[in-house]
Amino acid sequence: MNKGPNTRLAELFELTGWSKGELARMVNRHAAATGHPQLATDTSRVRRWIDMGETPRDPVPRVLASLFTERLGRVVTIEDLGVGRSGQAARRQSVGGLPWAPDRTAAVLTEFTGMDLMLNRRGLVGAGAALTAGSALHTSLHDWLLTETAPHTPGTHASFLSATDPAGLDAYEAPPVGSEEIEALEHSVEIFRAWDARRGGGLQRKAVVGQLNEVGGMLAVHHPPHLERRLWSVAANLAVLAGWMSHDVGLEPTAQKYFVIAVHAAREGGDRPRAGEALSRAARQMVHLGRPGDALDLMKLARAGSGEETLPRTRAMLHTVEAWAQASLGRGQAVRRTLGEAEELFASDRGDVPPPSWMQSFDAADLHGMEALAFRTLAEHDASAAASAEYHAKRALTLRGEGFQRSQTFDYISLASACFLADDPEQADTYARLALVSVRENSSHRTWDRLREMYRLTARYSGSPRIDSLREELREALPKAPRPSRTGPVTSPKHLRV
Repeated sequence: MNKGPNTRLAELFELTGWSKGELARMVNRHAAATGHPQLATDTSRVRRWIDMGETPRDPVPRVLASLFTERLGRVVTIEDLGVGRSGQAARRQSVGGLPWAPDRTAAVLTEFTGMDLMLNRRGLVGAGAALTAGSALHTSLHDWLLTETAPHTPGTHASFLSATDPAGLDAYEAPPVGSEEIEALEHSVEIFRAWDARRGGGLQRKAVVGQLNEVGGMLAVHHPPHLERRLWSVAANLAVLAGWMSHDVGLEPTAQKYFVIAVHAAREGGDRPRAGEALSRAARQMVHLGRPGDALDLMKLARAGSGEETLPRTRAMLHTVEAWAQASLGRGQAVRRTLGEAEELFASDRGDVPPPSWMQSFDAADLHGMEALAFRTLAEHDASAAASAEYHAKRALTLRGEGFQRSQTFDYISLASACFLADDPEQADTYARLALVSVRENSSHRTWDRLREMYRLTARYSGSPRIDSLREELREALPKAPRPSRTGPVTSPKHLRV
């Protein structure tokens, strides 16, 4: 039966530059090299996959995923290609394969991390992909996120590795785990989280992805409900970290995929507030890339999907992200109202309910840091906001504890930028040099992006010996050439508004 064209496969196929005959020959060679010499694909069959939506038989889907991943230099999963067992109905009802069926989350997680690790091993870089628009994610995930999660039945996840593990990657049967193993995994999340806060995401990203891949294998085995919920929580936390670290080093489409995986994992574990926080990370990514409208779409979903059990401190954090997006659009009244609500929510949190581990770092320093960022961004449209940005940045710096060097660097950059916007270049120079001292100690590309924006603000004061010296130091500190775009034209530096 003619199901109609597989548009996802067609779009990715066009990016490769292959002919249908070339793809058929590569599928046959790759399959033979991985233990399937009997496979005989030809040009007409490839045409049916693309033009008629025919679903290829195993092992072709994972062979295709491996070939496209290596060709495009970024992770391409079976879902991305639209050649999974879910068929054409899923392709018509979702955007980019979202949301996937509940029993597919562990499989998608394992496949995606496996492909990501393969790219690391082979020295490839992510390129040529586009971010899914915030409105598209909102449309695809809204109804799914707000409905109750159906309970899993024993064996739901069983043996998915044999069907979905990317060709050429090692697979094994993960044994069941107990509470001690899960406690060790939860502790590893804290270690990775502390490292990321201190040094940025570049040096530990692969370790986090590898750990997430292991957890995906564990989720292939049935566990008692209380242990399975904890495993899903670990998966959600690691996926957020993998996404944040990917965003920190400029792997933007990869980061977005991890944030979406985190949303699915959190929902599988029945933790809606965690799902909302994961969506807020995707929204922050959008603001950073100059797409505040997409960020606001995601924040609507984050706030709606978090559920009534969301603690006031978590809701305060969601408000700060929304305010930053509003600031990027120059909506001063909305920024001030939303940040006022954030302060009230934060103050109303009596602390009688301990915050979840993933919210413990959002303290008063982080609240003021986000307020400083929002007002500094608004000051691009309304210079009077610079004074508020200065105040909150100084408060954040006063309150910052040890181990948050990257956030401290961002505070200094916000403060220096606010001073430049307030026509106070002498104070700006002082804080900019403090930012330069700390920026050399981390691997965060986001820090470089914000330094570039601060450098842009120094142009109006060129000719001053002190500022000219600062400009020279900034040029030496920044990479000599712009980093390659991972998301297409929207990510060029001129679009960064932070």
